[in-house]
Amino acid sequence: MTQKIIGNRIQEIRKRKGLTQEQLAERVNISPHYLSALERGVYNIKLELLVNILNTLDCSADEVFQGVVNNSAKVKASLLSDKLKSLPLNEQKKIFEVVETMINNV
Repeated sequence: MTQKIIGNRIQEIRKRKGLTQEQLAERVNISPHYLSALERGVYNIKLELLVNILNTLDCSADEVFQGVVNNSAKVKASLLSDKLKSLPLNEQKKIFEVVETMINNV
């Protein structure tokens, strides 16, 4: 199950960066077929290849491992914080109000 989650995250990040499987596979020196299998969770990814993919995609391991590693809630909070900072101030205020209401009702 873990390999499928990691593969899905790699795929999400690759797509967000606007790369095709062929482009990423070429950059990390593997076949598109093998990359496809990794993204579907068919194979366990070797550490060296994972590091190469992360560096090529210019992303952190935290992005890939969130939800897999127990400490991922902190990472998710940090990623959300970064996204919030990019929004206009009035939109940030709306989101803070919703989150505070949700926390108060837990």
